[in-house]
Amino acid sequence: MELKPIAHIETDFPTKFGVPRQSGLVRGLRGRIVFEPEYRDPEALRGLEGFSHIWLLWDFSEARRDGAKWQPTVRPPRLGGNRRMGVFATRSPFRPNNIGLSSVRILSIDLHTPDGPTIEVEGADLMSGTPIFDIKPYLAFTDSHPEAKGGFTEETLRPSLEDDTVRFSDSLVASFDAEHLEALREILLSDPRPHYHDDAERVYAFEFAGREVKFRIENNRIEAWTE
Repeated sequence: MELKPIAHIETDFPTKFGVPRQSGLVRGLRGRIVFEPEYRDPEALRGLEGFSHIWLLWDFSEARRDGAKWQPTVRPPRLGGNRRMGVFATRSPFRPNNIGLSSVRILSIDLHTPDGPTIEVEGADLMSGTPIFDIKPYLAFTDSHPEAKGGFTEETLRPSLEDDTVRFSDSLVASFDAEHLEALREILLSDPRPHYHDDAERVYAFEFAGREVKFRIENNRIEAWTE
């Protein structure tokens, strides 16, 4: 069986660190889905305007271990990286097939751009350039399960960080518009650090919207800046 990418996504994340751990966690994050030339037919999107959300099936393109044998267990960062769980009980990118699944909200559909039809979405957890294998409409009456259990993930949640604990430097505020600042605030409140890191002196950094953002967290207070 051969899978061919039908599109790729453009986001503000050129690297993996800082990307939300799950789709929908950071609502203000925008992404633009651009189809590959052979799939740039507006007819393929007919009827999609009636839906609010879509599923993206995509390629963990930066997590490939070509030639390596698949492993039945992985070490989820949420468990400190020192406990193993079955690969099918996790969303680890290291899987028998490197397929990711994300639910995102449709912001707009433009059928006529220089890149052909495009879809602007919100809440993506993908690096820029990630190949997309398929797009399907999200159906609330069957896809939503509010009573679902979260397994080991419910036991390892960090305490929530409050909105007023984020402090931006003047240089950072001057570097982004209001929309990007709000998205950045939500990214930091979701705590992008590995779950086994809790060093108040450690400075972390990630690329976001063309700038390097640095931050540290001490006593659940977040300080972020650019240089």
